[in-house]
Amino acid sequence: MNSIVIGSGFGGIAAALRLRAKGYKVTLIEKHPDLGGRARVFKKNGFTFDAGPTVITAPYLINELFELFEKDPKDYIKLSPLKIWYQFIFEDKSKFNYSGDEIEMKDQIKKLNEKDVEGYEKLVNFTKKIFDKGFSELADIPFNKPLVMMKQLPALLKLKSYKSVYALVSSFIKNEKLRRMLSMHPLLVGGNPFTTTSIYGLILYLEKKWGIHYSMGGTGNIIKGLEKLMSEVGIEIIKNAEVTKIISNNRKITGVQINNRTNINANSVICNADPPAVYEKLLNGESNSSFLFEWKKNRMQYSMGLFVYYFGTKKIYENVEHHTIKFGNKYKEHLDDIFDKQKLNNDISYYLHRPSATDKSMAPEGNDCFYVLVPVPNNQSKIHWSTEGEKMKNLVIDKMEDDLMPNLRDNIVSDFYLTPDYFEKELNTKFGSGFSIQPKFTQSAYFRFHNKSEIYDGLYFVGAGTHPGAGVPGVLSSAKVLDKII
Repeated sequence: MNSIVIGSGFGGIAAALRLRAKGYKVTLIEKHPDLGGRARVFKKNGFTFDAGPTVITAPYLINELFELFEKDPKDYIKLSPLKIWYQFIFEDKSKFNYSGDEIEMKDQIKKLNEKDVEGYEKLVNFTKKIFDKGFSELADIPFNKPLVMMKQLPALLKLKSYKSVYALVSSFIKNEKLRRMLSMHPLLVGGNPFTTTSIYGLILYLEKKWGIHYSMGGTGNIIKGLEKLMSEVGIEIIKNAEVTKIISNNRKITGVQINNRTNINANSVICNADPPAVYEKLLNGESNSSFLFEWKKNRMQYSMGLFVYYFGTKKIYENVEHHTIKFGNKYKEHLDDIFDKQKLNNDISYYLHRPSATDKSMAPEGNDCFYVLVPVPNNQSKIHWSTEGEKMKNLVIDKMEDDLMPNLRDNIVSDFYLTPDYFEKELNTKFGSGFSIQPKFTQSAYFRFHNKSEIYDGLYFVGAGTHPGAGVPGVLSSAKVLDKII
């Protein structure tokens, strides 16, 4: 059996390896000169910048891919656990070091609101129940049939899946700073904490179960290790080749066309690409949908966009932790602007990544390496990033100078930024969304784009837009779903 995998993000690589382990002949096709998708690597002036995912949780999902072939992951990658997972900075400049140290966590919580210590304990226990159901049991289960979803509804309702993550956290926690901090996890997978189903509260417990890790040499080194493994086990990798059409006959997939000229035959095609982009742009030769499918596709709401600013400095900012999250003054109002009103707001929140805090190899000697990620509206907003990009860059620098990095502007020696335009043009995401569709209850599990196409025989999906969703554990789990349906 011949299978083609389109796209080399974590989901595509994991799918290719799992299919190869089952004896399939596998060809992986990537339009860029390098693998990784959102996890690509940019190098500039001696600095190494990870393009995307930097928070590594559930490392066993990565290790499994090596173990499928009886390889030792340590021969390919090195994951280092972080002591402080995130440093949160609030609008009054106060800080909170979020970690797996429960004694330290409770001491900090007590200073904000003593009564919330008990609430925090109850919240963690409740998120464990969500985790046991939503991740351990359901993350790699195919939701291709309505009956599967119906069977799970009573349990999901018992876990208050009808609530938002923020509402769930607020039912246990009273202090507003703590509410923001403990409900922010949906933003890591493209969701608004005020509308994302509380099932995604499982991320809180997932972090506690395995901790947060950093890949030495950057997340890109995980991709390198997996690429080496793919080469060793006989997966054909084709780079600089864009799939321009998925070929079918009577709704049976027969192969793909690359660069508008070369056809490659296959029994199945696995897309590590945004499902709406695939259905709208690559499958244009046949009437490909039912009324129900079109209704589902057209009603989908997409994640926010991302403005990502990469920069290196000649000054080392020792006081900046590996991961920093800074909240704006008007948290909910800002999220409303991003997700609903589709407009920019100067009162930004941001996530700052400093890999050189852990790994000096990411920057030239005596220098420091960063990227800052700012949630912004996706391209449904019609924002002109050709003009707004530079304004956002300067706003971000001003905010970071004020918050935690004095004289930053004078110390920057190398920089560039990406906007939702990059995600739309280079990663082929609908509306330039950073994480495909939003993780709302009505867009989760069965209500998401299915791992096995509803329309075409032999067409499958992995990655952020299908079940279980975005984030490294999510897209790796989507490949495990594939294991059960192909």
